[in-house]
Amino acid sequence: MQRRALLWYCLLGRFCRAVASPNPDLVDLLSKLAAALSEGNSSAFLKPFDRSMADFGKLERNIEAMTSQSDIGSSIALLEKQETAQEVQVTLDWFLELRSKEDIGPYQRRRERVVCKLVRTAKSWKIVSLEPVDFFRPLDQR
Repeated sequence: MQRRALLWYCLLGRFCRAVASPNPDLVDLLSKLAAALSEGNSSAFLKPFDRSMADFGKLERNIEAMTSQSDIGSSIALLEKQETAQEVQVTLDWFLELRSKEDIGPYQRRRERVVCKLVRTAKSWKIVSLEPVDFFRPLDQR
């Protein structure tokens, strides 16, 4: 699983260099998000999110269910970045590969444009918005 996370980190770095002057802290945060999902670590994934953001509870439930039910491959490519003095909005090409931990469970690939707004705090970036939250729903176990 760590090898897969390293591969996704390398891919993210390659795509981020294509976007004009990405902030290294931002690239690191996005890399950690992809790696946390690939490692099945829901708490590491949720750590940079503002708990008061709209739909945080739904995102938390989805991520915890997804990581407990599935082996996950996750990669992120940074497509666009819009920056103001207070925040950064990024459009991401996010790819998920979900494989049930059950022997004969479902398998699914998902790819979607995800829009994420971040604000800079004294120490790090804080994610204040993520759309669509439903992209991170767990596998349907039918």
